[in-house]
Amino acid sequence: MQVNLAEVAYAGFWVRFFASVLDSIVQLLIFVPLLLAVFGSEIFVNPAFDSGYSGIVIQYLLPMLWVVLFWKYKSATPGKIMMGMSIVDATTGGAPSTTRLVMRYFGYLVSFIPCLLGFFWVGWDKRKRGFHDMIANTVVIMNPPTTAQLKM
Repeated sequence: MQVNLAEVAYAGFWVRFFASVLDSIVQLLIFVPLLLAVFGSEIFVNPAFDSGYSGIVIQYLLPMLWVVLFWKYKSATPGKIMMGMSIVDATTGGAPSTTRLVMRYFGYLVSFIPCLLGFFWVGWDKRKRGFHDMIANTVVIMNPPTTAQLKM
């Protein structure tokens, strides 16, 4: 998918916020049962519980793979798909490279650290980019309506 960046609508703060909420719900529905199946309820009730390397894989590596693979093959996470958005390269309007998508994922840490300022920045930036978008040179756009949607 290649888009003309001069003709797109950038996804703003609130639509991206709601997409994040939807993504969180979807991930909870998948990863909480997985954690329960592997570790039992002890992982949720005992703060001293050590899940070891398998816990690191389930709690950190699998969610990262989930997000990056959705970005790579669908240009968006499930929440962004439901809200009609796509992630594209900020220079070309094409699909970002896998390296840029991984940079974007780790850029969330940079957006998070200064009191979530990198996420709030979406509300002030003219292209609606957070710090993570700037790091990875990506933008989040609203998908144009399809012909079927226009006929409704």
